[in-house]
Amino acid sequence: MSATEILGLLLTLLVMLVGLVGAVLPALPGAPVVFAAALGHKLYFGALGASWLVVGLLGMLAGFSMLMDFLATTYGAKKLGATWRGMVGAGLGAMLGIFILPPWGLLLLPLVGAAFAELLGGREWREASKAGVGAALGVLAGTLGKVACCLGMIVLFVFNVLWGRFGLAG
Repeated sequence: MSATEILGLLLTLLVMLVGLVGAVLPALPGAPVVFAAALGHKLYFGALGASWLVVGLLGMLAGFSMLMDFLATTYGAKKLGATWRGMVGAGLGAMLGIFILPPWGLLLLPLVGAAFAELLGGREWREASKAGVGAALGVLAGTLGKVACCLGMIVLFVFNVLWGRFGLAG
């Protein structure tokens, strides 16, 4: 590998690491950043980058990650009775959780935010707390799914680039 290829791979992996962090932090696009890094690497390095098949798979995984996050959050919230207020409260709580006692804030503040928003909407404490738990569990499940997708995408990319670079691919 040339110095340019090594530097390109390291920069791509650095951007992918930012994407992995984005999978944990609300409002930052995790999987799309990982995909964009892989696509940029492929466009710059051509045949020395990941195969187009792998880049396409990474794009599909990025889309799946976003869909799964939405569905997990929605399902968790709806299953335990959250309204749109609870979901908004959980999202705001997750954003605040980044700055307040991470990682515990990311786990607890979506619950508190959802319950508080439900209380403001006129729901009883028992219903609001149940909805808060559902919203928080949904946020947690979505986050774990996004992290798993991003890790899988990074491993697939690195394996494919190194496999192809050292003449092991057909």
